[in-house]
Amino acid sequence: MAKLANVGVGRLNPVRIMGILNTSPESFYKKSIKTSKAAIKDYVKEIEDDGADFIDVGGMSTAPYLSTATSEKTELKRVLSAIRIIQDHSNLPISVDTCRSSVAKMAMENGVGIINDISGLKYDPLMKGVVSKYGPDLILCAFSAKAVLGDHLKKTRQLIGQSVKIAKESGVSPQKIVVDPAIGFFRKTGKGPFFTRISSDWVARDLLIIQNLNKVRGRFPILVSVSGKSFIGSILKKDDPSDRLSGTIAAEAISVLNGADVIRTHNVGSAKAAISIAKSLSK
Repeated sequence: MAKLANVGVGRLNPVRIMGILNTSPESFYKKSIKTSKAAIKDYVKEIEDDGADFIDVGGMSTAPYLSTATSEKTELKRVLSAIRIIQDHSNLPISVDTCRSSVAKMAMENGVGIINDISGLKYDPLMKGVVSKYGPDLILCAFSAKAVLGDHLKKTRQLIGQSVKIAKESGVSPQKIVVDPAIGFFRKTGKGPFFTRISSDWVARDLLIIQNLNKVRGRFPILVSVSGKSFIGSILKKDDPSDRLSGTIAAEAISVLNGADVIRTHNVGSAKAAISIAKSLSK
């Protein structure tokens, strides 16, 4: 059975919820940004009360349509500060959202058990060594530094498979791996290195993946992060991510019906309700 920080995921386990904590002021979803000790403390208590199973901490925005490059020093400082505040006020398992080996290493040396790498261990060549040494639980996203053409279901499976292979070669047990199809990160253009270039309609790609999660997952639990994403804005004609809550709830519920095992979200309470309804209707 797969686990993240000793919490069972997938198969007969309940759908798990991962609350998002952004410590980067440049992040696309402004309501999720928490930078002060008081704000982080209050947010952690709120999502814990709302039913979160994990908290995912990010110190650098990776939205592909924004110019949000952040130095390693800044990312390290932001993430470490948040980790310590969370640990002082909560027992929620912490995941760190980073592609940088230095940030992952620091996080694990400070008690973090989950690394969420949106590059699927492909961006930083030193990440493999850090993963091999510390053996974290992993969330691996579909990612390619080169343009991807052709069947999106097939290509997404292949990219995830490449990352799983890297993890296994680094000594990580398959029971410590959750996969992510990278909703929102397959684009025609981007302003940073953390997206996969495609030439086709990126909204259609995201919709296709959500409709076919069980064909993408392989034998691994699958995490879906659709909260406030651009495809929702495109469909609803909502430019401001803060105006996409209703679309987010619908997309999260449908993702659960289509096989999502973990929902990563900015809105834990709403996601919890959506999951409850979705699971009740799927019986």
